[in-house]
Amino acid sequence: MFAKLESIELKYEELEKELSQPDVFNDQDRYRRLTKTHSDLGQVVKIFREYRSLEQDLHDNEEMLHDDDAEICEMAKAEIDAIKPQLPVLEERLKVLLLPKDPLDDKNIILEIRAGTGGEEAALFAADLFRMYSRYAETLGWKLEIMDASETGTGGFKEVIVNISGDQVYSHLKFESGIHRVQRVPATESQGRIHTSAVTVAILPEAEGVEVEVADADLRVDVFRSSGPGGQSVNTTDSAIRLTHVPSGLVVICQDEKSQHKNKAKAMKVLKARLFQMEEDKRQKEEADARRAQVGTGDRSGRIRTYNFPQGRVSDHRINLTLYRLEEFLAGDIAEMVEALTSHYQAESLKQQADDA
Repeated sequence: MFAKLESIELKYEELEKELSQPDVFNDQDRYRRLTKTHSDLGQVVKIFREYRSLEQDLHDNEEMLHDDDAEICEMAKAEIDAIKPQLPVLEERLKVLLLPKDPLDDKNIILEIRAGTGGEEAALFAADLFRMYSRYAETLGWKLEIMDASETGTGGFKEVIVNISGDQVYSHLKFESGIHRVQRVPATESQGRIHTSAVTVAILPEAEGVEVEVADADLRVDVFRSSGPGGQSVNTTDSAIRLTHVPSGLVVICQDEKSQHKNKAKAMKVLKARLFQMEEDKRQKEEADARRAQVGTGDRSGRIRTYNFPQGRVSDHRINLTLYRLEEFLAGDIAEMVEALTSHYQAESLKQQADDA
């Protein structure tokens, strides 16, 4: 591990020299590429240098234990006691930083939220989750663009599809895919009974920058008039688009824009993201079958989380984490859950790596 860290440090120093050359600014693509790599390596190098400095301090203080001065020996012992617990913590952080990076982590995403069992109550909770993710995205400075939405008359969503772009969006939200269950008393419930509803969330890495070919012959394009809740006409032109990818059977509808061209572009972006995810799921399944285990991302399907309103709690069933601050969570304060999920799957990856060694 330490030979690899030394190699990374050398690469980091070479990049620093390269970035200091005046001509590097003349090629913006090259400059962005270099600064991105330099930044990615920087965190590893920083921790490695901190670890190495502590190791040197430990060695120096161990040498001082042989000093004739009792006071110096006592000070050295106190320093040793302070340093020793820090080294394994830093070593563990370095192991995590050296894990193979998910190549999709830097990607933007297509977020799809769909009401499941529970009728109108599920649609209302779909709207709650949309607001939750929107507010979380705002705190991180991400950009949101609604690709398509099917609203209900009471402010819920049967379905809402959003493009979220920014810094490492997929890395933060990739563990949100699955079934989100809500337990609460609906506003229309006169007896005060708790109802259970479900909403499905899909996090699809945006397919831009990768090869996702969609042949014209495989695509059926239907144009129709957009309509809002209750059949109300949104506009008077045939601008809504339905794309059907014949080989896979995937269907994407987009009617959010008044322009047919814009709706088609948005629908194509969603279609490519879904096709890309299908290929990723197939690849991950093949890897899992070959190794008889999930590696890295873990199993993100099925019921993943419960939002219980009477108890004010949100529970993630994959990592057995319960937070008793449901109101703040739904207001977008989900960072603690995101970090806990990331740490869990990093630990799983480390364990798998050790088992494979």
